Formats: sequence, structure tokens, C-alpha cells
Amino acid sequence: MNLQVAWIGKTREPAIQSLTAEYLKRIGRYVAAGSNELSSESALLKLANRASGRTAPVFVLLDARGRQFSSEEFAELLRDQQDRGTQNLLFGIGPADGFSNEARASADLILSFGKMTMAHELARVVLLEQIYRAFTILKGHPYHTGH
Repeated sequence: MNLQVAWIGKTREPAIQSLTAEYLKRIGRYVAAGSNELSSESALLKLANRASGRTAPVFVLLDARGRQFSSEEFAELLRDQQDRGTQNLLFGIGPADGFSNEARASADLILSFGKMTMAHELARVVLLEQIYRAFTILKGHPYHTGH
């Protein structure tokens, strides 16, 4: 499975850049992982439509109105995508003012971290940490349990 995390807007904070790189490296131990910094929502939608392979790409958007998962449930979601043979899994993190109705309608899943609002750069780090955590859960690694 090829996992991509794409976001809209420039990354200004070196700490966010560093954490993004660190978690992508960690995730890369489990699946091919990459990232895309995009200029607009339309660029994100083009990226989602461009992904090709034997299976249809799976497009997940982060939005406060989405579905909430526990870390274990999120791990099961990733396991399910792997079991289905999903080749391209794309997570999209929107601009500060959120996604349009068109973007939300094009998503296969809308994911929420809860009702609280957070900076989209911070949401990216949280998403990457949760993806990494999910793979450690699936592999029985002690990261999730703290042992």
C-alpha cells in the first residue's frame, strides 16, 4: 500500500517540518509513505483523481464533521485497507477555512479528531502520529501500550 498525506498551504514552522519528516520515516517501516504540500483544494482533488493502480484509490479527508475513531478502530481501518489490497491511500488535510462541499462529497471517508478546532499543521502531526500508532498496534509493537 502506498500511503500519502497531502495538505494545503505552506509549512512555516521548522518543528512541524521536523515532526512530519520523523513520522513519515517511522511509517515507512510499515508501508510506502510520502507527502505533498499543495497550493489549493483543487490541486488536492486532482491528486486524488490522478492516483491509479489495480484498485481505486481511497481518499480520506480530515474535517471536524467527520467520523471519530479510537486508535484501535483506526488501526482496524488501515488493516482493512491493506486486506482489501488498496494500493493508494490518500489523506487530505485542508486549508484553515475547511473543505468545500465538493471535496467532502469526493471523499471515501471523512475523519475527525473531535469537535475541537486545531491548526491544520498540528492536525497533520496528529494524523501522522496516529497512522504510526495504528501500524504499531497492528504489529504488536509496544509503542501503543507504553511497555
